[in-house]
Amino acid sequence: MNWQQLISNKRLGQENLCLCRTDERTEFKRDYDRLIFSAPFRRLQNKTQVFPLPGSIFVHNRLTHSLEVSSVGRSLGDDVAHALVERHPELAETHILEAGAIVSAACLAHDLGNPPFGHSGERAIASYFLEEQGIEYKKQLTPEQWADITHFDGNANAFRLLTHQFKGRRAGGFVLTYSTLSSIVKYPFPATSATKQKFGYFTQEKELYDRIATHLGLGRKGEGWFRHPFAFLVEAADDICYEIMDIEDAHKLKLLSFEETRELMLGFLPAEKREHIIMRSQDVDDKNESVVYFRSCAIGALEKECVNVFLENEEAILNGTFEGSLIDHASPLIRKAYQHCVEVSSQRIYRSKEVIDTELAGYKIISTLIHLFTNAVMNPTHVYSKLLLDRVSSQYEVDSPHTYERIMAILDYLSGMTDVYALDLYRKINGESLPMI
Repeated sequence: MNWQQLISNKRLGQENLCLCRTDERTEFKRDYDRLIFSAPFRRLQNKTQVFPLPGSIFVHNRLTHSLEVSSVGRSLGDDVAHALVERHPELAETHILEAGAIVSAACLAHDLGNPPFGHSGERAIASYFLEEQGIEYKKQLTPEQWADITHFDGNANAFRLLTHQFKGRRAGGFVLTYSTLSSIVKYPFPATSATKQKFGYFTQEKELYDRIATHLGLGRKGEGWFRHPFAFLVEAADDICYEIMDIEDAHKLKLLSFEETRELMLGFLPAEKREHIIMRSQDVDDKNESVVYFRSCAIGALEKECVNVFLENEEAILNGTFEGSLIDHASPLIRKAYQHCVEVSSQRIYRSKEVIDTELAGYKIISTLIHLFTNAVMNPTHVYSKLLLDRVSSQYEVDSPHTYERIMAILDYLSGMTDVYALDLYRKINGESLPMI
């Protein structure tokens, strides 16, 4: 792969259109603006990140998480770009200095395909077809289509949301640039090659991704492709934010003590810097504000380390031989501190009563909705089916003659819901609430 080809401002759905602009925004900044003003992005404010949606204490939701990931992603992209221009002066005349804009836009979009209740929602969808009534549809689908729905994944669904031509939508979906779209895809292969449920695109979008990958010169790897190099930066920004910010939220919710939180954050810094950081934090009386300071130091250390790893492994990344994440290849100090955070999060945060209760509720809600609506599209003439399908927007192809397309239409509808909307619909369907009269 080469940088000149990897960074393209060609837009999906407008490949032959002359881009005659009247303002100074680059095409990649336009990607960012299109995403941040979109309805799917706004809906992230009512989608769970880890902890239940806020009551008296505000914790992260998918929207605040995506904004923070985008901020870190911009720093990663900018720092990498400037270093690459110093290393390869000939790149100064290319779009390489737009790396920060590309990565930040991709970061904004990375969670758009997540269903309500996060990973619990993903598991509910996949399990319905593997373990429950949905298994009866296997004989009506090709192996590729069956792999799509039994490995349902928010990553692939994000690419679908951004590129699929739903009814009433212009060709190319959001009409984003090729480079932004490929930077979102962390797992550039179909569901038939899925690892631990992760894959990059559904059967219906395979041709679109192949077209983008070919144009960018990504290089073949088995059934799929090499990652776009910027996908490593998007992954790193996501890894940094969810791990560090989950710990900050856990401190706010008193799942972790101030001392525990401080030690976790300071673990990313060499010993000679820690004492100075602690002394500076003592100027602040509020412990939450001290945690904010420690958190900024931890994120700064992780960001710098990921940039260094990327640059040290530029050749392997461009050759498609780099394996794992940037953090996997960090210094022993950073890796040890990050792994410690992962272990504490697993034991003290992700298994907390609040998180488990939300996952249980989310699983039940999504399982019920997918069963009812899938049954409805398979039996559209039934009276109850008609009532349910009247709730579904006309942009979804619930009346398709093909079983796969009908199932995917329901998954599109369900995954676009917010947690609040899904809960409200579940209650109404079960007769637990009625519209105000």
